[in-house]
Amino acid sequence: MAERKKAANRKAEPQKSEQRQFAEKICALLSAKKAEDILIIDVAEKTTLCDFFVIASGHSSTQVKALCDHVEEKLSAEGVEPRRTEGTREGRWGVIDYGDVIVHIFNDESRLFYHLERLWQDGENATAYKD
Repeated sequence: MAERKKAANRKAEPQKSEQRQFAEKICALLSAKKAEDILIIDVAEKTTLCDFFVIASGHSSTQVKALCDHVEEKLSAEGVEPRRTEGTREGRWGVIDYGDVIVHIFNDESRLFYHLERLWQDGENATAYKD
């Protein structure tokens, strides 16, 4: 039984690597539009909801909307559509669900209020994006 579990873990690693690369691609798209404090949090061991959160900030509601639109447009051009979106038009907190990667884009005030990093980060599962 232990051998089967090891084999299953080996199969899952390449997929997780692809998911991580997808999260990093989203970070690059956000960075190109001047998003700040971009963070990737590996939540695979904490929830079945997804494997990664990408969290970023924009300074204004206009920038938050622009960041959400940019990510959706660029990925849509590659044939990748979100499962659903929420709040992307209001400009306070936009959520774009790509299945294994969920993108959270906040204005500064909302990010401080909700502070998702505090809820999901354990010190070893978060990486600040540097372009």
